[in-house]
Amino acid sequence: MSPSGFDVIGGIADALLFFPLKLHIPPTKSRVIYLTSEEKRASLINLIYQGVGFRDLAKFYLEGEVLGKGQFGVVRNLRCKQTGSLFAVKIVKKQALKSAEVVQYLRELEALKLCRGHPNLVQLVDVFESYDCHQMVFEYLEGKDLFDYLNARNFVISEDRAKELTLQIALAIKHLHGHGIVHRDIKLENVMMTNNSERAHPKVIDLGLAKFLGPKEIATEPYGSLGYVAPEVIREKLYGFGCDMWSFGCLTYALLSGSLPFDHQSKTETVRLTLEAPLEFDLPCWTKVSLLAKDFITRLLVRDPRERLSIEGAIKHPWLKAARRGIFK
Repeated sequence: MSPSGFDVIGGIADALLFFPLKLHIPPTKSRVIYLTSEEKRASLINLIYQGVGFRDLAKFYLEGEVLGKGQFGVVRNLRCKQTGSLFAVKIVKKQALKSAEVVQYLRELEALKLCRGHPNLVQLVDVFESYDCHQMVFEYLEGKDLFDYLNARNFVISEDRAKELTLQIALAIKHLHGHGIVHRDIKLENVMMTNNSERAHPKVIDLGLAKFLGPKEIATEPYGSLGYVAPEVIREKLYGFGCDMWSFGCLTYALLSGSLPFDHQSKTETVRLTLEAPLEFDLPCWTKVSLLAKDFITRLLVRDPRERLSIEGAIKHPWLKAARRGIFK
């Protein structure tokens, strides 16, 4: 039995100095317990919370301004009461979640736990649950997402800087794939920067669409963002880790050119381009980009996922060789 709310019942109970506690028992039942003191009532509430694993976020953190809003909740900044350190909390309203979305939330939570310790994956710090919402506490990242980071630089960064960012994002994807996690929504907006400087590090975020896959397992759900989503996902074919590699190729293309390889104002045309259009390096900026970089992208944006670079192959590609030396020295 878990409480989904507590109501104070008036009338006779108040006159007899009883302290009522109403327990809602999903889906439709309820029970009222009468306690002889407010202290006993509070103690029982605390015991029930402990029994179902509920903890009060407000005991440990002070909530601050809203950092962002999504379909199921908001992200706010937090300040730890004990240390004064900044964090961020993702608050998800339980009422907003359908049963399938609850499963996805739990899947995201498990995936985040496996990300702990990796420098290029957002770090989950703590988890809270109240009767009406889920709360995930993350490290606070001072920077904005990678799209805004590029936008602040007029979508122009050096090839060496793009190479560094590409490798660090690749290492995050390798960690995910190594733990059997396919992200399914790799894009500029799902990479946060640690700060706004030229030496900021990227961190892959938002595992809300992630899925665990065994060595021979496949996925079928049509998840992803247009402009980044792989052809096999659009065609509703069976797919695996290769869908992340296509998205990664689109992201790398954007780092080097400020645009996506298959993009259009029309969603229908974006789909057609993703499925049919040849990969082109026709913008003026590509004349300054190395052949190795173009080869790297070309090997990722292969429509047959069986011929597409794996994450191990991408990290070993010659274009990333110098960046590997810089990171692993």
